[in-house]
Amino acid sequence: RLQKLKEMFISKFGSAPKFYARAPGRVNLIGEHIDYCGYAVLPMAIEQDILIAVEPVQTQVVQLANINSSYLDFSTSVNNIQINKTKPQWHNYFLCGLKGIQEHFGLNNPTGMNCLLDGTIPPSSGLSSSSALVCCAGLVTLRANGKTLSKVELAEICTKSERYIGTEGGGMDQSISFLAEEGTAKLIEFSPLRATDVRLPSGATFVIANSCVEMNKAATSHFNIRVMECRLATKLLSKSKGLEWRKMLRLHDVQTKLGVSLEEMLTIVEEVLHPEPYSAEEICKCLGISLEELRSQILSQNMQDVSTFKLYQRAKHVYSEAARVLEFQKICSEAPANALQLLGELMRQSHISCREMYECSCPELDRLVDICLQFGAIGSRLTGAGWGGCTVSMVPTDKLNTFLKNVKKAYYQTDGQRLAVENNSLFATKPGRGALVFVEA
Repeated sequence: RLQKLKEMFISKFGSAPKFYARAPGRVNLIGEHIDYCGYAVLPMAIEQDILIAVEPVQTQVVQLANINSSYLDFSTSVNNIQINKTKPQWHNYFLCGLKGIQEHFGLNNPTGMNCLLDGTIPPSSGLSSSSALVCCAGLVTLRANGKTLSKVELAEICTKSERYIGTEGGGMDQSISFLAEEGTAKLIEFSPLRATDVRLPSGATFVIANSCVEMNKAATSHFNIRVMECRLATKLLSKSKGLEWRKMLRLHDVQTKLGVSLEEMLTIVEEVLHPEPYSAEEICKCLGISLEELRSQILSQNMQDVSTFKLYQRAKHVYSEAARVLEFQKICSEAPANALQLLGELMRQSHISCREMYECSCPELDRLVDICLQFGAIGSRLTGAGWGGCTVSMVPTDKLNTFLKNVKKAYYQTDGQRLAVENNSLFATKPGRGALVFVEA
């Protein structure tokens, strides 16, 4: 693959690349939609990745090309980075990483680059292809400009810079992309960012299955509405407990300030919030503010015309999912005899909560989860933002081949479109290593 990339680079730019950078995709085993609420998540890097061949150049121009011809070439001056939020095209994710590094170091005269990209992460599949591209671009820019940063600093810069494209993500994708190590999943905690090894139990393999429904996070408001609903729930819960609600942004902050357990937070959600959707007017009444203040101080620009918010359901999902992550880690470290069954049950509960409380599933994902469980998965759930993308299933290793054969037949071979992509849509994966730069010897 590297040789092919090098040859294509030479034919495209007329000279050889000076170095390569790689950043992996990830699968989140448990802990969906809680990183931006401040809670720990449990992902692992996958073997699929973004690989970029790079040649720093004297002109202050970045030229981007992609091995996949459906992604068009792009070039721009490094001194004038414009990121278009309205149409999230592939090169904009590269520009996010580039701009993040430039701004961090205040680079006045950044190095130009020729870059050729090859990606093996299925796009819009919930395996973090866009964040891997942001991270890889950050790494490329760092190296080309002769700068150094720790992996933690890089992850934090890339998390912030992906927001240039309008996605209010929480940092899981960028953190695992840099901090991953081969053979182990990671518990990733935030503020401060840290990663702890989680040894997955032997006897089971994780299998990714793509629903073949594409979901582009930045191009949809679903994702950002959920972020806002969690923020509003934070404010209502804080106000009801006499906390300084104006300063509270994340559901984790409420738990920390009150000094209570996740279970107690779930009880507080039941007491304070009602299951019926809240109107903007009712939220104003609860907080004692005007509609004008809600719109200008709390709601982001793209949320101004949302009229109802589900606060109870979102808070309930976040606190229960945060508890499932800690339980998953505990089971992995204690390794009881029935560890696989216990982990499988947590994955199942996670999917039900994503489907019913967070409403980030879709009929195809639900069907795929059912098929995977029917054919021997011990646990199965959607992974990534949802609304399409992939499921992750835990399958006994000795039943893996039969499982793959049956899922192919039941989900992919019943549909011409899915059949065309089945080879890249269903695969077993092991925890892979994180992002790195390498130079040809």
